[in-house]
Amino acid sequence: MQNNDPLEVWLRGPLPEIPDLLQPVAHALLQASEELAIFQNTFPTRLLWEKPAGIASVGFHLQHLAGVLDRLFTYAREESLSESQIAYLKSEGTEPFEGCTYHNLLDHFGQQLQGALQQLRNTDPTTLTQIRYVGRAMIPSTHLGLLFHAAEHTQRHVGQLLVTARILVSGYPPQES
Repeated sequence: MQNNDPLEVWLRGPLPEIPDLLQPVAHALLQASEELAIFQNTFPTRLLWEKPAGIASVGFHLQHLAGVLDRLFTYAREESLSESQIAYLKSEGTEPFEGCTYHNLLDHFGQQLQGALQQLRNTDPTTLTQIRYVGRAMIPSTHLGLLFHAAEHTQRHVGQLLVTARILVSGYPPQES
């Protein structure tokens, strides 16, 4: 029996122009994008901000995915967060504009992803063990640690989003009137 499902991104081979040591980061981010696309044209807007059993909404996860990539890649460049990045962080979980859809939020994530991939292409591998600081508390990490965490954190939230979305789309638990 032949499986017609495409291979996961990491099994498709090296990505052009991405340094060897950063291939896993790029693979994980691209895999996340592909998995998020499953609902791009089908997720009901009316469910985007629902929190079944009090868990985070699908909308929150999509906003958070874009925000985390932006913030962690900013720290990886040895930069501090801007006021707009801090404002975005504080707004995660609220509808950014009336009628916002899954597709709108997915497009924003896609823009952040493209910027992250470009930054990976431009990363000098000799800097990967250098110290980078996180947040106002200046918690030390490494350049590679930040990039790896961005990929790992993205994958974690994609998993949570997909489970929440499937629960909501299935109609369970029943929505209160």
